[in-house]
Amino acid sequence: MKKANALPEDRSSLSYKAKRLFKRNWSGWLLMLPGLLLFLFFVWAPLAENVLLSFSETKGFEAVGFNNFENYVRVFQDPMFTKALLNTFKYIFWSIIIGFLLPIALGLLLSEAVHFKSFFRLGIYFPSIVSGMAVVIMWSYLFDPNPGAVLNQLLTALGLPVSTFLSDPDLTIPLIVVTMTWRGAGGTVLVYLSALQNIDNSQYEAARMDGAGALARIWHVTLPHIRQTIRMLFILQIISVFQVFYEPLVMTSGGPDGASVSLLLLSYQYAFQSFDAGASAATGVILAVIIIALTIVYLRLSTPKKNTVSRKWRKYAKKTAQ
Repeated sequence: MKKANALPEDRSSLSYKAKRLFKRNWSGWLLMLPGLLLFLFFVWAPLAENVLLSFSETKGFEAVGFNNFENYVRVFQDPMFTKALLNTFKYIFWSIIIGFLLPIALGLLLSEAVHFKSFFRLGIYFPSIVSGMAVVIMWSYLFDPNPGAVLNQLLTALGLPVSTFLSDPDLTIPLIVVTMTWRGAGGTVLVYLSALQNIDNSQYEAARMDGAGALARIWHVTLPHIRQTIRMLFILQIISVFQVFYEPLVMTSGGPDGASVSLLLLSYQYAFQSFDAGASAATGVILAVIIIALTIVYLRLSTPKKNTVSRKWRKYAKKTAQ
């Protein structure tokens, strides 16, 4: 029997809302449970262990004691960490110059194509289907500094001097970014193409009637409508470049003389070359903090907003409405 003096549960309390949510959706929670357990085991548990390891004195890959921030101090004092951090920003710079503007240009060209549009889409997207490791190995052969290599033979045939390619510290990062762009640009181009196809053709017709040329239509109609897509993909690209790893590992092993080592590759080198798990974990935590900060920026930018266009295009829209 219920007690006569029992007070009703507060419906505004968090516990009451949680119980009600579970009772109403218990079948969905049961369906999600295996995935949540796997995510907890393979993602959150290693992440928490890595954070604890970054504050521990290690012997091999085992924590043997707590050493406060000593691992972080050693990492920040390591000249290679400074070089890796600087290299990461070099990767970002070249990825913006090479890998960010190219998909926008290709998306604009594809949107204007009349014939063989499906063929061009397939040709641009095809490298994204190829295994990343296979792409890296293929480009490593192309960038072979040997005078008898493919690209050097082509340079010789054109009467140009042979190049050292990946052996040149000034060319290493740009050439790795070229490899990354060749493989990853296809998917980005299709995203831009999808955004471009959502623009109403009547807006272009209004701009043409007002005497706007091709460049004016791109500046005042196209770019304002895909501005949100550009901002989101810009942040996503920076987040992705911060995680560059296997390209410099396979193509240069971080060389020459650390010219292409990235933060993630440095963490790998700490763990499996120096067998310093504490420094490796600390580097991973530093990288995670940077990526989390960029992810927060991405989430803020990806919040749906009302599409804004330039003042000149608003004049076009008013004229067509009259």
